[in-house]
Amino acid sequence: MLKGFHHVAIICSDYASSKHFYTQILGLQPIAEHYRQQRDSYKLDLALPGGGQIELFSFAEAPPRPSYPEAQGLRHLAFAVDDIEQVVAKLRSYNIAVEALRVDPYTEKMFTFFNDPDGLPLELYQV
Repeated sequence: MLKGFHHVAIICSDYASSKHFYTQILGLQPIAEHYRQQRDSYKLDLALPGGGQIELFSFAEAPPRPSYPEAQGLRHLAFAVDDIEQVVAKLRSYNIAVEALRVDPYTEKMFTFFNDPDGLPLELYQV
């Protein structure tokens, strides 16, 4: 029935800051960018390796996301990486706070968490 993951939609509070974070820091490639005048909103489609996408939206009056304590709904977005220590070092070079590396007790793979400019929890998972 399901063929695979297509996209995750993220609503940001500061479009320029989030666009910079996802394209320049995380290195995602833009597919298409549209300004929707009737909504005073941007929509940026970003390609993930492997075929998935992130849709980055801006809305003028979007409320902040409840996060801590954890709220119901999407918990975090996880990115697969080959060398987690290299990616963590790159993020820290941009002064992005990254949690200490942990080991998944079931798969014995390393993982860690950091946040996007709006505090959305993101995970790195070494494959």
